[in-house]
Amino acid sequence: MENKSMEFIIMNLVVDGGDARSSALEAIRAARNSDFDKANELINACEVAIEKAHVTQTELIQKEAGGEHIEVQLLMVHAQDHLMNAMTVKDLAIEIIELCKMIK
Repeated sequence: MENKSMEFIIMNLVVDGGDARSSALEAIRAARNSDFDKANELINACEVAIEKAHVTQTELIQKEAGGEHIEVQLLMVHAQDHLMNAMTVKDLAIEIIELCKMIK
């Protein structure tokens, strides 16, 4: 992470959060069509994207805890919003998929 600009790091958080959210929403669509294997694959992809973002986030936290000042920019807030939204959508997607299974 040392050689990456803060903008690059933040954009990775946005992209990973966006990928996770998209995968979760696609999983819901697959479940609505009774394609539960595909829904499960997409939830797994969502979790992988969230984990990537979480690793980046943890590295930033560790740097700041180690004494390096991390400037909070509007883009950073936006990135954190993306990640939090993705995590919420994933949790809801898992519940919706289970409801689709019950209905089926």
